[in-house]
Amino acid sequence: MGGLPPTSSLSDATLWPMFMAHGSCIAELMKYKFKKAKKLLNIDNNAKTVKGQKYGYKTAILYLAPANLSGFNVCPMASLGCKAACLNTAGMGIFSNVQKARIDKTRWYMQDRSSFMDQLKKEISKFVNKCKEEKFIPCIRLNGTSDIAWEATGIFEQFPDVQFYDYTKVYKRALKFIKGEYPKNYHLTYSLNEDNKKDAFNILKLGGNISAVFRKELPKKFNGYRVTDADQSDLRFNDPKNSIAGLKAKGRARHDQSGFVL
Repeated sequence: MGGLPPTSSLSDATLWPMFMAHGSCIAELMKYKFKKAKKLLNIDNNAKTVKGQKYGYKTAILYLAPANLSGFNVCPMASLGCKAACLNTAGMGIFSNVQKARIDKTRWYMQDRSSFMDQLKKEISKFVNKCKEEKFIPCIRLNGTSDIAWEATGIFEQFPDVQFYDYTKVYKRALKFIKGEYPKNYHLTYSLNEDNKKDAFNILKLGGNISAVFRKELPKKFNGYRVTDADQSDLRFNDPKNSIAGLKAKGRARHDQSGFVL
């Protein structure tokens, strides 16, 4: 019979395209059980977030399997350009064991939410205590490679001294943030892609921030709005209001022809 092989049997080279091709086969994917991770959060283990330390911040990120790679769609508004340029395979993400771990984490979140949240809270508490010892301000990005409405879980209110932040392509979430409907310790940046430009510039008109990927050098302004160098750190909550967080195209994004990259 056809279908997908267990994720453990997939090579580094075939894992991502295999799931891209079969991402909608939820029934097939659900045949495979998930393994609960010993650790959910990645703490300053990439070249970008570690840059925040020179500003006094330490960053923890949760990386899940984006779009519907796990059988569950955790990026409801992802465009074709976004999926093609996704940083899921950047850095350590190129390895099949890392991909399998992200799939397992996503299935754990979707299929056993209670125990997942218990583990997440334990790790956040430990992270906060560690930051206090090391004199860092803790910040957390739960949507490292996903776009989940974490506000629905109440996690932000449970850790009021932590600065949470995310990027999102969900327009309604960005609007709620601009209107002040989210906890004060949560910041959202709306992500521009090839099919939401009207919404993105409306977010700017309303006083919000957006992120945009540029093919070459970052301009000082784009369509009349200030562009900041978002590659200098991942601390989007410190960006000037009503500005564009400019990112240089990396990896597969450098070859984008969809319009996702400006």
